[in-house]
Amino acid sequence: MQTLPTPSQSQPAFRAFAAEIERRILAGEIKPGDALPSEAKLAEALGVNRSTVREAIRVLEQNGFVRREVGRKKLFASIPQSGDISQRLKLVMVMENVTFEELWEAMYALEPAAAQAASRRRDDGDLEALDRNLAATREALSDSKRLTELDIEFHMLVARATSNRALEAARTPIGELFYPPFLSVMSRLNAAERLLFAHEQIVEAIRDRDAPKAREWMEKHILDFRRGYELANLDMERPAQLPETTS
Repeated sequence: MQTLPTPSQSQPAFRAFAAEIERRILAGEIKPGDALPSEAKLAEALGVNRSTVREAIRVLEQNGFVRREVGRKKLFASIPQSGDISQRLKLVMVMENVTFEELWEAMYALEPAAAQAASRRRDDGDLEALDRNLAATREALSDSKRLTELDIEFHMLVARATSNRALEAARTPIGELFYPPFLSVMSRLNAAERLLFAHEQIVEAIRDRDAPKAREWMEKHILDFRRGYELANLDMERPAQLPETTS
């Protein structure tokens, strides 16, 4: 392994080295699944001490670019999975104090588009998954926590039915950050039947490949959430928080 560039004064050495290894993995110079040298050999090759290498590896593991197999000390290169990326985006939004008003605006832009695309591209498997979600929702109308989890799942299933990975990746962290406020709304208001009816209309439109209806009902559903949030006397300018539990 070649010596890595000297880090700038504004960037700690371990971050510079982690960034360079990420670049080499993304460029294909290091293939996913390739075994990496030991910490001692990396430190020698990079011309740094082992503590710097150890910190760089910690960052790489957190970002999904390095993994350790269970029961083995050896390091392997990897590519971050969608869940890793989603978690990082959620953390960024929370650290930036993104508000629920901002999250709602993003959802209002993304969710109707997802419903519209899903109505055009869904397959039988997507419909079966949505039907299972509806059935579970009907049984959970008196359980706010379970109902909230099923709503998060419902929107995930609609996004998956779009067969649009960019759209799915964009909405996933936003949808998961909706868990705490949505649970608050469902716990304070008697809105379960209204939620179920909206979901049924969206699924019916997706099943019938009726794109305008799918978009219309998803827009109504997202608008309903805002009205419910306001009726529950919750602050739309409150910063988002990481959910304790997500589906």
